[in-house]
Amino acid sequence: MAASMQLLNLKPFQSHSTSTYLPQRHSRPLIIRCCSATSSAAKSYNITLLPGDGIGPEVISVAKNVLNLAASTQGIEFKFNEMPMGGAALDLTGVPLPEETLTAAKQSDAVLLGAIGGYKWDKNEKHLKPETGLLQLREGLKVFANLRPATVLPQLVDASTLKKEVAEGVDLMVVRELTGGIYFGKPRGFGTDENGEEIGFNTEVYAAYEIDRIARIAFETARKRSGKLCSVDKANVLEASMLWRKRVIAISEEYPDVELSHMYVDNAAMQLVRNPKQFDTIVTNNIFGDILSDEASMITGSIGMLPSASLGASGPGLFEPIHGSAPDIAGQDKANPLATILSAAMLLKYGLGEVKAAERIELAVLDTLNRGFRTGDIYSPGNILVGCKEMGEQVLKSLDTKVPASSVV
Repeated sequence: MAASMQLLNLKPFQSHSTSTYLPQRHSRPLIIRCCSATSSAAKSYNITLLPGDGIGPEVISVAKNVLNLAASTQGIEFKFNEMPMGGAALDLTGVPLPEETLTAAKQSDAVLLGAIGGYKWDKNEKHLKPETGLLQLREGLKVFANLRPATVLPQLVDASTLKKEVAEGVDLMVVRELTGGIYFGKPRGFGTDENGEEIGFNTEVYAAYEIDRIARIAFETARKRSGKLCSVDKANVLEASMLWRKRVIAISEEYPDVELSHMYVDNAAMQLVRNPKQFDTIVTNNIFGDILSDEASMITGSIGMLPSASLGASGPGLFEPIHGSAPDIAGQDKANPLATILSAAMLLKYGLGEVKAAERIELAVLDTLNRGFRTGDIYSPGNILVGCKEMGEQVLKSLDTKVPASSVV
């Protein structure tokens, strides 16, 4: 199995300036090659697919095709194992994360997730909610570092809700701690206070080692980008944030070449929409990262564009779009598959170290956008409105141009 986090020390983070280098248009017919049928593949990987709920199966189907074609250009073979999770697993097995699914995920080289959740299961008890399965999966895989890039592509700058001069050129990475903090802290639960009032309570708690390890990942990430790291906390109020800041400052001594700054989370939320270009790499805790990365996604024009990678010290990484299951459009061929396709590229780059195959996918997405194809969430007049399947076909068409990815050292 792939030692996910070790890849951060082996492979450089690529800047997003490749948007100016696009494959040329062509009129050749689409040829889909399934690498699993290629006996000459030099490398073979086991990938667990978790389509999940809502639009999840639709976007996973598209991403699987893209992975296969990209792999075939690099002599790679994939063996896919599709397993139930979330609401789909609840309907099949009565639990959101069956033991068989977790076992398959642990035994694979990487995991690609679609989306989980839906109105159907909203009233379930907490342990029977799809979202509980996702938390259990992250905990089971021991993936503690969540990398969420937010880049405003030149082709989509007009899709941003911010003014063009504010959004243009934004290229940031949110490094979110994923398995600690208030989402996992104990005690938690329900009860009654001294006045007999019903209460709900959660605990925001971090140990020093949890902060240290995510801080090091963030510093490594910043070092391979522009050398600037902003740590976001609420150290003026919360003791857990006071420890967070103390430990981040301590770890910063190991990275004298990285410029460290600090910002309270409320100010960070404001600054992200006021002047997002001031940020390069952001590191923050679980709940703040959850919120800020979703906010950052809208700077790019749509949450349907953003991928993510969740990595641990070793073992398979978990790769998923940051959008939800969108039950309102599920089954209508309206979903934007690009975030899942780009998550597949992150799977190749950070999960398997297959950087050239990842670059091919990234370039194919850029070329597809450059040729004017848009799903509804990023559509603007003058472009070509397409559905989920057609967007996938157009990415495959761009991928099949065989334009070489940039050289990687």
